Amino acid sequence: MSPLGVAARGLEIDVSAVVENFRRELRRVIARTWLWFFGWKVEGPPPGVAKGVVVAYPHTSNWDFTFALAVAYYHGVDIRWLGKKQMFDFPVGGFFRWLGGIPVDRSKATGLVDSVVATIGEYEELLVVIPPEGTRGQSGRWKSGFYWIAVKSKVPIVLSFLDYARKVGGVGTVFRPTGDLDADFEKIRDFYEGVLGKYPDKQVSISLFEPAA
Repeated sequence: MSPLGVAARGLEIDVSAVVENFRRELRRVIARTWLWFFGWKVEGPPPGVAKGVVVAYPHTSNWDFTFALAVAYYHGVDIRWLGKKQMFDFPVGGFFRWLGGIPVDRSKATGLVDSVVATIGEYEELLVVIPPEGTRGQSGRWKSGFYWIAVKSKVPIVLSFLDYARKVGGVGTVFRPTGDLDADFEKIRDFYEGVLGKYPDKQVSISLFEPAA
């Protein structure tokens, strides 16, 4: 390759990095502006891990999505999230994918955990957000899918929160699941004690829908 070709190739890499940095900074500015406008603050540092399952609780409103993204963008963190496959149909599917969406078929409960585990394995860096309640108001309790996804993927669990009572969002505890669901769930329950969603009456109990195996 000629010196000019090498220089051009190096320029492409530099331009790509500049574009990525600009994208992150633009999103950070938008996030800060959004949070300021609504009177919210971010509490705690960024997750500090490249891969992990991010628990998003409580989930009582569609507003949660916007504030969760704002907190992530505030920290300059890219997050992925699971959505009903119908959300990714034309014409808005491309937009939701751009926002980090991963389509899943929620009508097929079996295989969902393994499907997400396989997706996580395809990336060197991936923080996937999973509301432990599943569909809002569906069961009234937590589902353990997020936990077993982390166990099978051998990645940490990141406990994130949106506390509408204090107008504060952020990341708290980051830990590696031991495989003892009962013991680890006690830590999770303690962390989220007192955190209130936008609609507390729709907030599900911090207890498991299915008993630990």
